[in-house]
Amino acid sequence: MHKGIENPVSLIIKLIAGGKNTEEILEEYPEMEEEDIKQALKFAAWMVSEKQLPMIK
Repeated sequence: MHKGIENPVSLIIKLIAGGKNTEEILEEYPEMEEEDIKQALKFAAWMVSEKQLPMIK
């Protein structure tokens, strides 16, 4: 991602799934940029777009 810092896509997905919004994530991880979050979401969507995953209850 930007500035030579890599943030795992899984971290960003977990933060969002846990209820954090973009502003909260950026406050907690100041090395991230908004574009990092957008790209992580795009990548995650692409990774699961062709796979059928079971629903978790």
